[in-house]
Amino acid sequence: MQTDPIIRITDEKQINLPPEIQYQLQPGDQYRVTIKGNYIVLEKITKPNVDLDEFLQCLEDLEPDPNQPTLEEISEIVKDVRQELWSNK
Repeated sequence: MQTDPIIRITDEKQINLPPEIQYQLQPGDQYRVTIKGNYIVLEKITKPNVDLDEFLQCLEDLEPDPNQPTLEEISEIVKDVRQELWSNK
């Protein structure tokens, strides 16, 4: 029968984690802390593994979208939508 690990608070009000929990933590990990009544919830903050330089290079390598509307077409669409919204008031 496995029991849940016990975490102790030191006299300096620091958390003393048992080895089986320490083993799962990595330097630099961040956790969001939520206190709900008698519960303290730690939620690991995960960051996406995206390399910005790599993403920007992929974006630059993309071919232009042949269906991309021109600025003139976009302006016309915006004008039409505004007229439609204003006429419904």
